[in-house]
Amino acid sequence: MVCLASLRRALPLLLRATTTTTPRFLLRRALSGGVGGGAAVDARALLRGHSGWRGLRVAARMMLDSSDSAAAAGQMQPQRRAAGAVACSAQDGGAAGYASGGWAREDGKLKCGYSSFRGKRATMEDFYDVKLTEIDGQAVSLFGVFDGHGGPRAAEYLKENLFENLLKHPEFLTDTKLAISETYQKTDTDFLESESNAFRDDGSTASTAVLVGGHLYVANVGDSRAVVSKAGKAMALSEDHKPNRSDERKRIENAGGVVIWAGTWRVGGVLAMSRAFGNRLLKPFVVAEPEIQEELVNEDLECLVLASDGLWDVVENEEAVSLAKTEDLPESVARKLTEIAYSRGSADNITCIVVQFHHDKTE
Repeated sequence: MVCLASLRRALPLLLRATTTTTPRFLLRRALSGGVGGGAAVDARALLRGHSGWRGLRVAARMMLDSSDSAAAAGQMQPQRRAAGAVACSAQDGGAAGYASGGWAREDGKLKCGYSSFRGKRATMEDFYDVKLTEIDGQAVSLFGVFDGHGGPRAAEYLKENLFENLLKHPEFLTDTKLAISETYQKTDTDFLESESNAFRDDGSTASTAVLVGGHLYVANVGDSRAVVSKAGKAMALSEDHKPNRSDERKRIENAGGVVIWAGTWRVGGVLAMSRAFGNRLLKPFVVAEPEIQEELVNEDLECLVLASDGLWDVVENEEAVSLAKTEDLPESVARKLTEIAYSRGSADNITCIVVQFHHDKTE
């Protein structure tokens, strides 16, 4: 094990000794515990003297569960280990509110890239998370976009906790849909209990994709969106949770709430989405129960785009996946999509994750 406290004390010396092939900002991020909005970096890899990005290993913060955690769950937790991935690139705009990066799974079957931009907003409330790991020898990849509203705290909480909670669920491998549904709602409860300031009412969407072996599970709460390219055609795997959706309006009204036009349709005249994490004052009308779609990962599945509504407000589903299929690097796709959305006048934070599937590799 590398002692991060010792590494942090040695940071000035390490930065002076680091070659130009290892970006200094990433070394700082590795020693502080993370890159961008999600995946953490194995700090030891930066100290092994590898040259350039191809030698850098990105590892999700996945450690073996303690025996106490396993006992609390009532059974042995699956054994997890960090799964390496080659980092293609990473950039951080710092005060400009911009970050991007990309990874490729070691077996070559999966590439992913992200781009996150504050855009025209004064503050950044979008967060994202990417985790690549193994559980009991099963490859697992998790991708999430969290679009906060009313403040960043709910979205940041999801980035830090949602996937960690999901991976600890005892039914994660055997009944993944159940695990996702229960984890979403339990994490929502945990967030509300953690908020000591009764005057804050932060909320967040969550658009996530969980890849377990040959199965892709897409779960959605709110108006972020997941779109795939399947057999050459764009297909949304989530439906935006808007208050004027007939089924959502009926659910809200049955719970005693109202949907009111106030510039757009809003729950209680306040929130322009019908499901979200947080938003304590709008419970039980605004819920964090996800809608989940399952897809088999076969040769028809080409790519996946997860994004906040800052992208989807101005970019069509077909356009997003078309671009994802024409570029070799998913990070390039993600960057171009955020640039397109900004140039078209998107007034929101813009965050997207692009995943490309490659089916011509042998096991």
